[in-house]
Amino acid sequence: MSGMFVGMPAFPVAAREAVRDTTLRGNLRHATHTIRAKRARAVAELDDWERLRQAGKRIKDRTLRHLDRYLVQLEESVTAAGGVVHWAADADEANRIVSELVKATGETEVVKVKSMATQEIALNEALEAQGIHAYETDLAELIVQLGEDRPSHILVPAIHRNRGEIRDIFTREMGEWGRPAPEGLTDTPADLAEAARLHLREKFLRAKVGISGANFMVAETGTLVVVESEGNGRMCLTLPETLISVVGIEKIVPTWQDLEVFLQTLPRSSTAERMNPYTSMWTGTTDGDGPRSFHLVLLDNGRTDTLADEVGRQALRCIRCSACLNVCPVYERAGGHAYGSVYPGPIGAILSPQLRGTGSEIDASLPYASSLCGACYEVCPVAIDIPEVLVHLRERVVEGGEAVREGSKVRLRPAKGHAAERAAMRAARWALTRPGALRTGQRLASRTRRLHPRTLPGPGRAWSGTRDLPPVPTEPFRDWWQRTRGGKDGGA
Repeated sequence: MSGMFVGMPAFPVAAREAVRDTTLRGNLRHATHTIRAKRARAVAELDDWERLRQAGKRIKDRTLRHLDRYLVQLEESVTAAGGVVHWAADADEANRIVSELVKATGETEVVKVKSMATQEIALNEALEAQGIHAYETDLAELIVQLGEDRPSHILVPAIHRNRGEIRDIFTREMGEWGRPAPEGLTDTPADLAEAARLHLREKFLRAKVGISGANFMVAETGTLVVVESEGNGRMCLTLPETLISVVGIEKIVPTWQDLEVFLQTLPRSSTAERMNPYTSMWTGTTDGDGPRSFHLVLLDNGRTDTLADEVGRQALRCIRCSACLNVCPVYERAGGHAYGSVYPGPIGAILSPQLRGTGSEIDASLPYASSLCGACYEVCPVAIDIPEVLVHLRERVVEGGEAVREGSKVRLRPAKGHAAERAAMRAARWALTRPGALRTGQRLASRTRRLHPRTLPGPGRAWSGTRDLPPVPTEPFRDWWQRTRGGKDGGA
């Protein structure tokens, strides 16, 4: 899988640097708390929110169980509507397909709707290598592109930037990419938005090729759906003569009735709106309306490997709302860049190691980028139990074991640097399966409590360096229970 931020260190190293950036932490704290509060109010308006949440979970799980059948149905529907379907096993194949499709038009410029899938496969860089310039049209993505930056949030990729920084980027860079920023540009949101609108308008009117992702694909009709707030998506999807959509295979839903559920839960969970200002849908091609040529590139890139994992596959339910990022105490302090992937936050911590594997230092560290507080699960509109998957992936990193990579079963070796953890867990298993030994150890720990250090030695310093060791009680719980209750209620 592409999409790894080249040169990024493991999460603990990157996060340690990020938390020292007071400007970054201030930007993140203000933005995430604002979005979080708005989302809570929007969700509270619906008495049946929990039922919608469970309905979304069931729809996604049913679709994933029969994904092969629904994908074939989707291909047949798109083809019948005048579109062309391409299958891409990995990032390289997807980039090759898109590059060849663009070159076949004779164009050297494309406009893009914000798309996590194209960021995942590093499509912009692949097109640039072929002499094709891709222009991002989402406001936040434009900021990231002009600043030669990396996205740090699913919904708000430039969340780490404040208004003053954005004004400086526009003033300095817009002229190199097209229409320059207006003279005397201020940092007020209205002025910044107008500068982006003027800059992008000429690209919309000139572009002959558009590239998009999709939030959903409806199998029964071959319809693709993009929801957005700015209108740039509507321009990219309707004005160009050729439209190429790169979409992960998990974005499919069987029917329009299923889509109805997500059109209620996605906007409230992401932008805290009752519905998105722009919901664009297209089905193949229509004479005299929209693009004359439509291509759908269905992207695997590790998704079928993830599907083979009975615990980890629930990550494929994700509808990219970013609610989990906005409540995560780790993301709020470390920011998105520390995750080394286009998928930051709690969902990135479970999705990236499955799509890419846990062989790299970055991916082996991501399952540990969490306090396991469970806030991400509570807000997820499709009830992904992220803490459960994090623990599952931690076990894979420490113990190794069977997994599916590139469609074949393999046995993963334990990651380096976890020998002490393996030894500790095996010792805990030995003690917890021997009540007598556990009771003896608890009593010994209580009687020697005054001799215990405040921090752990050796490898344990990585844990106790940022937290206090919990004090050992003066008496083990089992002894207290026996002494105070006398075993009357069953004992321990």
